[in-house]
Amino acid sequence: MTAEHTRLAAALRELRAGAGLSLAALAERTAYSKSSWERYLNGKSLPPRQAVRELCRLANEPDGRLLALWEIAESHWSGRAVAPAPAPPTDESPRPHPQESPPLAGTWRRRLGGSRLLVVLASAYTVIVGGVAALLFLLLPDSQAQEDEPLPASVPFSLAPQCHGAACEGRDPMRLICGLGPETLASYRTATGAHVELRHSKKCGASWARTWGTEVGDRLDVTAGGPTHGVRIRTKDDAAAFVYTGMAEVRPGSTVRACFRPASADGERECFEARVGGAATTTRPPSSPVASGSPD
Repeated sequence: MTAEHTRLAAALRELRAGAGLSLAALAERTAYSKSSWERYLNGKSLPPRQAVRELCRLANEPDGRLLALWEIAESHWSGRAVAPAPAPPTDESPRPHPQESPPLAGTWRRRLGGSRLLVVLASAYTVIVGGVAALLFLLLPDSQAQEDEPLPASVPFSLAPQCHGAACEGRDPMRLICGLGPETLASYRTATGAHVELRHSKKCGASWARTWGTEVGDRLDVTAGGPTHGVRIRTKDDAAAFVYTGMAEVRPGSTVRACFRPASADGERECFEARVGGAATTTRPPSSPVASGSPD
C-alpha cells in the first residue's frame, strides 16, 4: 500500500467515524457490500471513485478533498504518475556518459547506475514503507472480526505541497501534493468526446492539464509560455482513468494553454486556454472543428 493510498484510507475512516456510519449502514445505503467497505476503509483495496462520492454524500461532506486524495492514490496505485523533469543543465564539465531522455508519462524507471548510495537509500525506503504497512496491518481489524467495530483513528500525514513555482516545472502534480484542492481554470469537450481541464494550484504556483474519456494514442500538451509538457494515452487503463501532464510554473495573470490531439489519423488538434485568476470557462468544439496551432 502506497503512502498516498494510506492517506486516502485514513481520511475515509475519519469521515465514516465522524458520521457515525456502520459498515452495515454503508452496505444498505450504497451499492457496495460490508466486506467491500471493510477493505476500502482498511486500505486493503482501492475504492472506486463512486464509492468515495457515496461516502461523502452520506456524511454530508463536500467531496472535493476526498476525490483529490483518491485521484492522487489512484495515480500511484496504477503507476500512471508522470516522470519527474530532468535536472537543469549546469556549467560543470560534461559527463563521460550523457544521461538518456527521461521516460514518458506512466513509467517510473530510475537508473541507479551502480550507485551504492542510491541502493542503500532505496533499501531503507523499502524497509520503512514495509514497516508502516505491517504496523497498519496489525492495527487494523481482522476480516474475521466484527465488521461494525470502530476502526482505528486516522494516522496524521502531511498534505502540504512539496514544490512551488519553478521547482514544480515538469513534475507530477499528484506526487507533489499540488493536486489536492486545485481550481479548474477551464473545461473543454473535444470533438471525440474526451474531457480536458486546465488545473491550477495557488499554493504550488503551477498549472497542468488533465484528461479522461480518451482513446489509446491520444495526446495532451500544456504550456504557460515556457516549456511544453505532454502525456500520451498508452493503454486501455490510461484511457479509463484521469491522466495528467506535468506542471508548468504560473503567476497571477499567466495564460495557460492546452492542446489535445486525437489518435485518429484524420483527427484535428484542438487547443484552448485560460488565464490564472480569470473566470472559469467551459468550451465545446464547433460542429466542424478546425485545427488550432501547428502540428507537433
